[in-house]
Amino acid sequence: MSDSTVELSRAQWGSRFGFLMAMLGAMVGAGNIWRFPYVTGESGGGAFILAYFVLLLILAIPGLIAEVGFGRYAGQGVIGAFREGVSSRGLVGLGVVVLVVNVALMSYYSPVVGWTLYYAVHALMGTFTAGGFEPAAFWDGFRASAALTIGTHTATMALVGAVLYLGIRRGVERLVIYAVPGLVLALVAITIRALTLEGAADGLAFTFGVDWSKLALGQTWITALGQVLFSTGLGWGIALTVGSYLPDYDDIPIGGGVFTVIGNSSVGILAAFAIFPIVFAFDLDPASGASLTFVSLPQVFPQMAGGLLWALLFFVGFFFAAFTSAILITEVSVTTLSEETAFSREQTVVVVCGAIWLLGIPSAYWPTVFGFLDFVFGNFGLPLATLAIIGAIGWALGPERLRVLEINRNAGLYVPSVWNPLVRYVIPLVMLGIVANYAWANFGTPQMIGGVAVFVGVPVFGYALMSFLEGRRDRLAEDEAR
Repeated sequence: MSDSTVELSRAQWGSRFGFLMAMLGAMVGAGNIWRFPYVTGESGGGAFILAYFVLLLILAIPGLIAEVGFGRYAGQGVIGAFREGVSSRGLVGLGVVVLVVNVALMSYYSPVVGWTLYYAVHALMGTFTAGGFEPAAFWDGFRASAALTIGTHTATMALVGAVLYLGIRRGVERLVIYAVPGLVLALVAITIRALTLEGAADGLAFTFGVDWSKLALGQTWITALGQVLFSTGLGWGIALTVGSYLPDYDDIPIGGGVFTVIGNSSVGILAAFAIFPIVFAFDLDPASGASLTFVSLPQVFPQMAGGLLWALLFFVGFFFAAFTSAILITEVSVTTLSEETAFSREQTVVVVCGAIWLLGIPSAYWPTVFGFLDFVFGNFGLPLATLAIIGAIGWALGPERLRVLEINRNAGLYVPSVWNPLVRYVIPLVMLGIVANYAWANFGTPQMIGGVAVFVGVPVFGYALMSFLEGRRDRLAEDEAR
């Protein structure tokens, strides 16, 4: 079979708009609508947001450009891309690192999508504006019910599998080109309403007022790093996989880096504009944690004119944001395993979604499991996966080679050579420094021990596994050649 036949047999995005919406839909999810506001509230507001934007500029823009470029360069899933980019059999195991972290993250992200599905259904039923509604009791009852938490997790993975089963153009692209603009319109509408509330100015002052002393705390920076990686998707393998379906004529710097980061941060700020004016207008606690969206905000809708409409807009938009992210996260494993095994794409969708469903059951039911995995993989696993991708580009493939061959080819916005040291030195050193500082400051805690175990154990596992599999693959090729 010729190379051209192989290339044409692989799916591509039907339009640039579809690619851009897929990138934005993958990154704009619960990380922006749920996690960003409550982390901002817990971290003191403006100082956290400032640290977040600094790391967006230093890490996210150059990193996403690199990851999308790597995907288009290889034209394959995660493991295939590493096979193209590195020379050592064992180092192909860095692709396994990305895959393991991706599946682990999706296993506890799927239950979160289930939460949004449950609340979207109840928004359609008018539950949040009904007489006698108690938000805390409603949330506690839902989280205490195995049937509801595991059931919504199951429904989520079934819906994800159904969309992925249809493929890139018929499934993923058709969903994201409508869901993402719809989400943005819903957030804009809620923001406009929120800014008209009495006391909204206090919410804005909290969100953007900077306590400069907090910038000297390692906690602020590790939280900001985790949020940058969680909300932009850098290191999840998403940008690499989305980029692998990118046609030769599309513009990587604009689509892969600049547009994604601007769109992502804009939605995060929109969420802050929508939530914190409401929180302060109704005298709620901005540091109430993960329950901010699910317990605090439903208290507000009955007190707002047209509360039924605002609840519907918010929670349905929230669900679609989380759901599109779940689809693209899962696509990473589907693309990779369908290319690395004898399974068809359809069979791989069933296997991957089934595995994530099974692994996600503990997180769906036990909040302690969910919290532990979120901390360990959010603050240690994601930086590890990002370092694997950036390390392969910066030290094996070569940033200059990628910049010339892929990133600046057909580009409307050229990336200068200063990008090379950013990828090779700055991104890895900044990330390692933040993670090491936090691990040292929290030495001996269960979360730190779990994080270090992931940071060390997963690369060792990936190296050993791919050393064996790649060696076996080479021996089979030699036997066939004889």
